[in-house]
Amino acid sequence: MSVSLTGLSTNLSTLFSALGGSGSNATSASSLVSIAQGNISAATSGASSENPIVALQIAQRNQTQDIKAESLQPAVQRQIAAFTKAVKSATSVKQLLSNPTVLNVLLTANGLGSEAGFPALAQKALMSNPSDPNSLANQLSSTNSQWLSTAKTYQFATKGLAVIQQPSAISTITNGYAEVLWRQSLDAQTPGLSNALYLIQNAKNFTSAVQILGDSVMRSVVTTALGIPQQIAYQPLSAQEQAITNGLNISDFQKPQFVQTFADRYLAVEQSAAQSSASSSNNLAALAVKAQGLIA
Repeated sequence: MSVSLTGLSTNLSTLFSALGGSGSNATSASSLVSIAQGNISAATSGASSENPIVALQIAQRNQTQDIKAESLQPAVQRQIAAFTKAVKSATSVKQLLSNPTVLNVLLTANGLGSEAGFPALAQKALMSNPSDPNSLANQLSSTNSQWLSTAKTYQFATKGLAVIQQPSAISTITNGYAEVLWRQSLDAQTPGLSNALYLIQNAKNFTSAVQILGDSVMRSVVTTALGIPQQIAYQPLSAQEQAITNGLNISDFQKPQFVQTFADRYLAVEQSAAQSSASSSNNLAALAVKAQGLIA
């Protein structure tokens, strides 16, 4: 049984009156309804009614024009303009990477957006020498290979600003930034759609379980699609590799049709989990309200 948020809201005064309207009873009632409202609201927005496979097809078809549209959003344009100006005028790597806007755009474009809240770590990793096996970029690559990949791409340790100040590099970064923001916006309607697009674009670059485990997005997509519990992250690396290779012939990622099918499978699992979570939240909310006599 479930209850609509609208229906619940219209009965708030009745509930408070029935429970006394003051003192501890009123406080408990208010807290209960707040919790119920939050759960029902989350349940309502937690699972998209849109077919995720269709949503993926639409996103693929409209990708180029939609990314362009994203890049023209005023807020995005301001970030890109600030980034471009800072890169062109920078006189040292340290100065450049100390700029919060630069770091945010650069990390986001290179799949490290979640690390923008750790600027000191990011600066040290990006400025470390990827050729040194003991460098921070190499150390961090065991859990996220994007650190090493990004350090190799821009070569701050050995070439300073020479690479990132090239017009082609600036264009690649700003386009990548807009693309990531576009993908993130898709997840609001279809959970997992951003990851599915990443898989389709990058799967061919992964040839081993170790590579998959070292990429946060690929790790999430593959383990989710294969039904591997997240707790496996606490197991030895060899056990994690075995779990992946038991359910996946990684060489199949060289086949576009297989990759598309795997992306569809991932989205189906994601939607099923979202719907299950929404249903559970809805049921909990209904039970909580029923316990106070709102529902007969």
